[in-house]
Amino acid sequence: MSTVNEIIEKLKTLTLLEASELVSQIEETFGVDASAPVGGGVMMAAMPIAGGVEAAPKEEEKTLFDLVLEEIPADKKVGIYKVVRNIANIAVNQVKEFTATLPKVLKESVSKEEAEAAKQQLEQAGAKVKIV
Repeated sequence: MSTVNEIIEKLKTLTLLEASELVSQIEETFGVDASAPVGGGVMMAAMPIAGGVEAAPKEEEKTLFDLVLEEIPADKKVGIYKVVRNIANIAVNQVKEFTATLPKVLKESVSKEEAEAAKQQLEQAGAKVKIV
């Protein structure tokens, strides 16, 4: 039986308390955070690799963005409502209700180009907008 299989078999016999203690010791020993929301092996990314050099966690490039409408100045509502209606693809009578509470996500998970284009339209109409 390989070392990995032996470890897995031992892990299966741990109580919750023992498993919690194990996680704490692993975090302390390897300088990792088991609760960190990182894809892939969190512990593996911080463990030393050949030559004693630590692997740096690879940061993923963001490809999808949300467009957030933050503020609509009272004197520019009509123009902004027209742009919001076109961007959100909603009926005229829904725009006021849709924008009643701000900030509000206007577009979700769109490309950077689409978010930038919509942001530019809204800013030209006088709205305060951000891309997240």
